[in-house]
Amino acid sequence: MAIKAYRPITPAQRQKTTEDYDQITTNKPMKSLLKAKKQQAGKNNQGRITVRHRGGGVKRHYRIMTYNLPKGLTLEVQEIEYDPNRSARIARVKDQNGTYYYVLADTKMVKGTTFKTGDVEVEDSNRLPLENIPVGTFVYAIELTPGRGAQMVRAAGASAQLMAKEDGYATLKMPSGEVRKVLASCEASIGTVSNLQHQNVKIGAAGRKRRKGIRPTVRGVVMNATDHPHGGGDGGRHGSGKAPRTPWGQLTLGYRTRHNKKTNKMIVRSRHEGKRK
Repeated sequence: MAIKAYRPITPAQRQKTTEDYDQITTNKPMKSLLKAKKQQAGKNNQGRITVRHRGGGVKRHYRIMTYNLPKGLTLEVQEIEYDPNRSARIARVKDQNGTYYYVLADTKMVKGTTFKTGDVEVEDSNRLPLENIPVGTFVYAIELTPGRGAQMVRAAGASAQLMAKEDGYATLKMPSGEVRKVLASCEASIGTVSNLQHQNVKIGAAGRKRRKGIRPTVRGVVMNATDHPHGGGDGGRHGSGKAPRTPWGQLTLGYRTRHNKKTNKMIVRSRHEGKRK
């Protein structure tokens, strides 16, 4: 998989790059595994904006993903597909009973390969409990709670390394650098999530963001004082010596927002350690 550059016949194409989509085998998704996805424009069920700078964009269908495959399956990869709702590629797979699923594709999956779930051998793409996986193995699509399905390490090119197993817990080094524990009975898939070059793509054009449903972001310092804590002034230097704030006056940038004390004991080393406080 490589990054594709354009012959610059317009100013935007001088910077823009895309993925080459060489892993994808079909552009026709399976209709029975699709459902409509309504554009919410960042608003909740009360009509209030909860995520700013969202709206517009191309229409999409949601692919019904399976993050909690039943045990004892032997699955064959039928197709590798593009999914507009995530950075990774997805695989259309069929089990021995003829049932189809959409799952996250990893770097080793190609059309025709097979993998298994449950108490199986340690091979690429197989899904099994962490307690059965050797220390040092790279895994993805990891459960936080046994039986709940994959919740961690699902983005393109991501993988976590199994560092240790002790007292019923597995220690994982996450893509962020955080080292944390999860129950050893949690399941994970062996390998690395597909589409490794996703992080190297340059958007290159404003319209490309708009087609993704992302609207422009206006800086607070160019607003009026009534609209933002950074706004106002005579056009001179802005915000010097002041802590950056959100449009509602709350501290931001460096202000810790995590307050989940219930799971603090599971984090062995924070991803913030070693960074400037």
